[in-house]
Amino acid sequence: MRVSVVIPCYNEEENLGPCIAETLQVLDEAGLEGELLVIDDGSTDGSGRVMGEWAARSPRVRVIRLRRNFGQTAAMVAGIDHAQGEVILALDADRQNDPRDIPRLLALLDEGWDVVSGWRRHRQDRAVSRLFPSRVANWLIARISGVRLHDFGCTLKAYRRELIQEVRLYGEMHRFIPIHVAWGGGRVTELEVNHRPRLAGRSKYGIWRTPKVLVDLLTLKFLGDYSTRPAHFFGAIGLLFCTLGFFSGAFALFQKFAWGVWAHKNPLVLLAVFLFSVGVQIGLIGLLADLLMRTYHESVGKPIYRVRETLNLEPAEVRRPR
Repeated sequence: MRVSVVIPCYNEEENLGPCIAETLQVLDEAGLEGELLVIDDGSTDGSGRVMGEWAARSPRVRVIRLRRNFGQTAAMVAGIDHAQGEVILALDADRQNDPRDIPRLLALLDEGWDVVSGWRRHRQDRAVSRLFPSRVANWLIARISGVRLHDFGCTLKAYRRELIQEVRLYGEMHRFIPIHVAWGGGRVTELEVNHRPRLAGRSKYGIWRTPKVLVDLLTLKFLGDYSTRPAHFFGAIGLLFCTLGFFSGAFALFQKFAWGVWAHKNPLVLLAVFLFSVGVQIGLIGLLADLLMRTYHESVGKPIYRVRETLNLEPAEVRRPR
């Protein structure tokens, strides 16, 4: 199977039917063999009924119902886990993503890219609650991750299946899949796509999601840069605190002998003890985190590198002591 289109859905009764119909039409017109995986993320309206009707009408429409509303990331993971296509395409159920962009995304994959991310350059959303916080978040994500995309939040993306099946997602991290792929050595690009105004239903997004995205970004940065060497991260912070404590203590001694300021009357002495103690504790936390990560990698056999290809070398089983 060539394409698996993953459509997470939460309370989109009015939009879901037309979205499925339009997507199937685009696949047929492009001559693409594929499936539609519609994930019911605990909808409380009639979305489940619409999914059931389409599943009965077309065997290409496959429905996954979650027990409750787990969020878009969990719905995406459910779709990826059950997809059978060589290429996985993600599409919003609110019809703001245009399915007619699918062939253009696939064309870039055929050129050798591993992820093609949609860029809603002319976005049809409210400026205050959606556009401004989104632009700030996109700028920050690009700066921290080093992956230069304009629109991480656009659901419309195309992925090579083998590159994202090993990505472990949680929180709001579905928007960070291109970063995972890029950090693993994959090739990521973006394509300007059509973005349409919402015609029915209510948006499930707002400015209140921004803090969650920022927290997930910090987690992603830590896992991406220090997951195999957490002692470096905590050690640097601990060393900084110890250095500040040392200079605070040194300045307190200078005040004692140069200006006659008694130690028991100088708050810098307490500050020096506090900073040095905190620095030592943070450094010890880094050592414990390093031991835990080593235990984790060795117990699950998770590789700390990925091989793109080999030449004149047969794949061999890695044997580890039991």
